[in-house]
Amino acid sequence: MKTIKKSNICKNINSYQIDKTIVKTHKPGVGDVAIFEVVSIGSLNAIQDFEGRNSHIFEGDKVMLSFGNRYASNQFEGYIPETYLEEYDLIGKGGVVGKVVSMHYKLELKGPTKLKIVGYAANSQGRVINTIYHHKEAIKFDIKKNRNFKTILSVGSSMDSGKTTTAAYLCRGLKTSGCQVAYIKLTGTVFNKDKMLAYDCGADVVSDFSELGFPSTYLCPTDTIMDIYEGLLSDVTIANPDYVVIEIADGLYQQETQALLNHPLFTETIDHVILSCCDSLAVNTGIQLLSPIFDTRLFALAGLFTGSPLLVSEVKDQCTIPILTLPKLIAQDLVRNLLSKNVNIAV
Repeated sequence: MKTIKKSNICKNINSYQIDKTIVKTHKPGVGDVAIFEVVSIGSLNAIQDFEGRNSHIFEGDKVMLSFGNRYASNQFEGYIPETYLEEYDLIGKGGVVGKVVSMHYKLELKGPTKLKIVGYAANSQGRVINTIYHHKEAIKFDIKKNRNFKTILSVGSSMDSGKTTTAAYLCRGLKTSGCQVAYIKLTGTVFNKDKMLAYDCGADVVSDFSELGFPSTYLCPTDTIMDIYEGLLSDVTIANPDYVVIEIADGLYQQETQALLNHPLFTETIDHVILSCCDSLAVNTGIQLLSPIFDTRLFALAGLFTGSPLLVSEVKDQCTIPILTLPKLIAQDLVRNLLSKNVNIAV
């Protein structure tokens, strides 16, 4: 059995020593790395490891994780504790540790997986290792930078509204139409599933905030997220994309999402917007929120509601924005023609 199971967010931490002397005195910050022993298994019985695979964990296992905050309306709300705790919680499968303060009712029976800190991962100078920009340099956002691609923003009315699937299938539709396509996930909690779906759908290159060492973006200042944005755009330009599909996590009311949508330096970089929703009423609210910001750049509607012909009919009665089911998203040339607005497409 391997001595320590390294989580995905810690994949670039290769040289360290375990400092057990500061477990009660060090106040952890976002990205600080520590080794934990699994005390009891809750709703998360595995971590995504440094290779991106699902690694099951058991009581007594040692795991390397990173402190972070989490906002997930269908999962956990969790924060970095202010002081030492006898037990910590696994709040993100990609390797995020903190303390749960609320959870979706479906998780209440099992609760979070409980952990005991063994020690902090320290470098040769004795400083606690931090994942943020551990292996990459930060790049300041530059609004004047010339960008030779179009951007498509995938947003959702809420968590699990279908925006990731929309973004991934959008990548496939553009790719089958002959375009070079990149995908980035700008905000959220570390987990490889979303970007890997986009990659499997045909995106030429994918990246997300965790590639810059952020375990999550919850509670990050907007300027920090804008620098992450610049770093991710820099990452994917190696593919010389025609389009960059950008996903931001959770729903339109989530605070980092709201901050970005009200930040002119961000919205000015967006050429097109697609909105995913769970139901017809969410579509109406989403359009009301996004239209003043993006106007005609909101080019299509998608998401879970498109699986119901009745909900699609309700939406068609209320608005004229094209509705894209999954087959339409991947149809050759349909999305590209919609984006160019040169062809009238019946949807």
